[in-house]
Amino acid sequence: MKKTQNVTIKGTKDGIVLHLNDQCSFQALKAELEQKLLAQAADEEENSPILAVKIQLGNRYLTPGQEEEIKSLVRARRNLVVDEITSNVITKEAAAREKAENEIVLVTTIVRSGQVLKAEGDLLLVGNVNPGGTVIANGNIFIMGNLRGIAHAGYSGRRDAVVVASNMVPSQIRIADCLNRAPDDYGEEGRHEMECAYIDESDHIIIDKLQVLKTLRPNMTRLKGGFSYG
Repeated sequence: MKKTQNVTIKGTKDGIVLHLNDQCSFQALKAELEQKLLAQAADEEENSPILAVKIQLGNRYLTPGQEEEIKSLVRARRNLVVDEITSNVITKEAAAREKAENEIVLVTTIVRSGQVLKAEGDLLLVGNVNPGGTVIANGNIFIMGNLRGIAHAGYSGRRDAVVVASNMVPSQIRIADCLNRAPDDYGEEGRHEMECAYIDESDHIIIDKLQVLKTLRPNMTRLKGGFSYG
């Protein structure tokens, strides 16, 4: 009967990929990894180039300590550098954080001067943001009302985030690290019923009609049932 390999080493144009079996014990995995790395080292020349190593764990979860043990075995080879470790498994804390970041928070209120409303994921506000009021979201911001204060979407760095408002007259819009102050002559005439703000290819925040999102952000269809545009 053929013995199952716990470690598979594959060379790529970018370096080396280590596929680690997720069914064996951690000790068996370590032992085979060390053995194969030593065998490979014996076949290489003394001045071998530095290679980046990607480690794929499959459905195995490693504690921080176990992860460091695997890294140490790889780093023991002078010409190998750990580039990344990937796994199909995440912790409960990471899952909860991811859920919060992808959640649409629905709030019905008026954000008055001096008040700050913040959401971990997308924010859907049914109400107005008055001058001096601030709304912040790590994701997108949708305002079913007047935006006359400050809106900061993509707070954690998401440059694909957008700001949408029924009546877009902001004192300031931020998306990720980009900022746009509304011009003094940004009045009501010639305006669309609903508008959106986004970062364009030249890293400027553009305010445009809502319909452009169909082309610019097609993946926003995940909001169907909670919000629609068109």
